[in-house]
Amino acid sequence: MNPASAKKTRVLMVCLGNLCRSPTAEAVLRQKVHAAGLDARIEVDSAGTADYHVDSPPDRRSVAHGERRGLQMKHLRGRQVGREDFDRFDFILAMDDDNLANLQRIRPAGSHARLALLMSYAPQAGSREVPDPYYGGADGFERVLDLVELAADGFIDSVRSN
Repeated sequence: MNPASAKKTRVLMVCLGNLCRSPTAEAVLRQKVHAAGLDARIEVDSAGTADYHVDSPPDRRSVAHGERRGLQMKHLRGRQVGREDFDRFDFILAMDDDNLANLQRIRPAGSHARLALLMSYAPQAGSREVPDPYYGGADGFERVLDLVELAADGFIDSVRSN
C-alpha cells in the first residue's frame, strides 16, 4: 500500500483541563511524528474532560519547559472532549485513571475509538499515569515531558508495527 493513501491514524491526548499534560503530550507526539516522517499517517490533538480552560493557551510553565526541548505549544488552545471525538479519533489516550474513567463514562455507544492510558505505551517507565504537575515545581513539568516522550516513542512503534 502506498503510504500516502494509507488511512490516517488520529490520536487525542486527554487530561482534566487541557492545560498542562495533554497539550504537552500533543506537542511531543507531533514533534516525534514529524521527526519520524509520519506526518501523513498520524494526526494529533488534545482536549480536557472538564471545561475549565476552553480557549486558553497551555500553562506558561508547560510552554517554557516544552520550548527548552524544541516543542511548539503557544498556538494550542484548550478545548473539552466532545461526543464527536469518539468517532473522529482512533485512539483517545488519557493521562490518568480518573480521566480514563471520565472518558469511559461519556463514551457514546458504538463509538470506535480505542481508550487507553498514554503510559500503556511505555511500560518500562514504571509509571501507570502521567502525574499532574500543576501544583508542583519545575521537576514535575520535566517529569511529564520525560514520561510523555517515552510513551510517544512507544505509540509510534505501535503504529509502525500495525
